[in-house]
Amino acid sequence: MAISEQIRQRIGGQEGAVAAALMTGDRSGIFEATNKIMRASNLYHIISISGLHMGMLAGFVYAAMRYVVIGVQATGHGLGLPAHKIAALLAMLAAAIYLWLSGGGVATERAFVMVAVMLGAILADRRAISLRTVALAATIILVYSPEALTSPGFQMSFAATIALILVHNPWSRVSPRLPIWLRPAVMLLTTSLVAGLATSPIAAAHFNQMAHYGLLANLLVVPVMGMLVMPAGVTAALLAPFGLAGPALWVMGQGTAWMLHVAGFIAGLGGAVTPIILPPGPVVPLMGFGAVLAVLCWRPGGGLRRSPLLLAGFSAGAAMLAIAATLWLNTGRPLLLIAPQGEAAGLMTPQGRAMSKPAGGSFTVRTWLREDGDPATQQLSAERPGWSGDKGQRHADLPGGWQVWHFTGKGAGAKAAMACQPGRIVIATERTGLTKSAQNCLLFDLYTLRYSGAVAIDFDESGPRIRTVAEAHRSPG
Repeated sequence: MAISEQIRQRIGGQEGAVAAALMTGDRSGIFEATNKIMRASNLYHIISISGLHMGMLAGFVYAAMRYVVIGVQATGHGLGLPAHKIAALLAMLAAAIYLWLSGGGVATERAFVMVAVMLGAILADRRAISLRTVALAATIILVYSPEALTSPGFQMSFAATIALILVHNPWSRVSPRLPIWLRPAVMLLTTSLVAGLATSPIAAAHFNQMAHYGLLANLLVVPVMGMLVMPAGVTAALLAPFGLAGPALWVMGQGTAWMLHVAGFIAGLGGAVTPIILPPGPVVPLMGFGAVLAVLCWRPGGGLRRSPLLLAGFSAGAAMLAIAATLWLNTGRPLLLIAPQGEAAGLMTPQGRAMSKPAGGSFTVRTWLREDGDPATQQLSAERPGWSGDKGQRHADLPGGWQVWHFTGKGAGAKAAMACQPGRIVIATERTGLTKSAQNCLLFDLYTLRYSGAVAIDFDESGPRIRTVAEAHRSPG
């Protein structure tokens, strides 16, 4: 925290806050407005210390130390020293120090394991860039932290890494045919495009939005991160004990200022972000298993090698991906949603979900709208047609002649008890005092909701179909 504060003071502004986050993992100085534009421009992954930063740090140290050893050997000393292994060992040490400095967050630990396995392969004279390396890193992480499998960070980082490894061999065949001056630009474009395509479906599934100009933003920012920000950070860390970190921090601040400028520009473009509807539960597992099966059954350069087993496996993987896409495209959202304390109710209409009131239960409502793929605010959604009645006593028509009544405020329980009639769904923020036998309606008052949690209701030929949070938690699925 002391180091973070020093970085923020020396660089200043949000540029210093972002630099502190990159160096120590402390994001407390970053404003929510900054987080928002970083998400909209698909640059938010840069703020969290993850594989990108650990890879850049280890790559910079590895390259620098290898050049140092080669330079020493050029003078005729240490000719028998394995430069690549010495560089790999020092890079692993630098990565471990970075992990310690950042406090060892889950994403940083995952990134360290991946980098350590790659550098360990160099020390063991094995291929550093291979699917076996990825599999070993994933196994270590899942043994240490099995729940990481369901986290978006794990899924996105490994999806990007596998995709980049798969294009490594084709790139190595194509790159020699390109002019030397053009190779870095084409490589950056290719890697950004491949990583973006691999991670976009996962990001959309977890965060319910897709940033359309993320490729452009990353093309403009990632080179600056690799050539200025992270090298300057390493240099500042080495010079800080001697009080000479100022120039390196200034360079780092210029890089983070450029990042924020690009993020603001991209986020301000029309249609930068599209909300995405929440996919059904099976979609992400189907995408994961389907992609892994297709990758394992495909052999770069040899196609499917005419093996019936490989062809069957590849076809099964492709079928899983197609099923996942079909389920996602045809998914629906519940007709009626009830907040866990009855403070909000949302009815799906042709114009989108209409809220029964413009305020109350804001966190829950924001989640509903985001998972609907709806960019509206609670205020705007409450203005949609669907609900009628005075404040604190709202009602709306439902399929099959049913109605929903929502009572809030003082006296809501007594009003709800009087409105409890057949063919009605009654919601109240207070207890009604009605016993089970006295309820002539579907009643969700404060007492009932404390046991059920939030409620989702759909309709079919037989009437309302009710799902509650409590039932979902009891279900083995």
